[in-house]
Amino acid sequence: MVFDIGRVLFKWQLRFLFEKIIDDEAELDWFLANVVTEEWHFEHDAGATMAQMLPARIAQFPDQALRIAAYAARFNETAPAPVDGTHELVRRLYDAGVPLFCLTNFGDEFFQQFRREHTIFDLFEDIVVSGEEKEVKPEPRIYEITEERTGRSGASLFFTDDNPANVTAAKARGWDAQLFTDAASLEAQLKVAGFLQ
Repeated sequence: MVFDIGRVLFKWQLRFLFEKIIDDEAELDWFLANVVTEEWHFEHDAGATMAQMLPARIAQFPDQALRIAAYAARFNETAPAPVDGTHELVRRLYDAGVPLFCLTNFGDEFFQQFRREHTIFDLFEDIVVSGEEKEVKPEPRIYEITEERTGRSGASLFFTDDNPANVTAAKARGWDAQLFTDAASLEAQLKVAGFLQ
């Protein structure tokens, strides 16, 4: 069983952090659309370091320097809580003896600090992190790495992810890949697949 992390195991939005910092809704929308964007954040997922990313962004938006610094210092606040019901499913799968793995687009530096705060990751045999591998979903290589690390391939891997492109890429390798919408739907999919009663 292979889980994505953001928006599957944990609620994730850059807005969760910056709505604490920027009171004006229009200014917040502008900031997330232009300064600390998901597209820029994805560079860290792909392997760029904070040392590479922050100075360049601050040079581009010098009046936003403190907020950009907050992105690095307070990143864990962008994922403040579990997605409802998914941690319970993880524990049920673990108790049932199902081998558990994660495949995530996540910056290496951010994941190291995030993992320390969440014991749920102790239940997983291995976690494939894009920032560490410098390969991202939905590119084929990170799925190949996951196959190598799990010792499994094709339909022996059940994968859930909230991004349709990532699911499509997994299906292209023969995985049993399902789009994540909520825990109840995932539970039903796991029962069909025979993982849960």
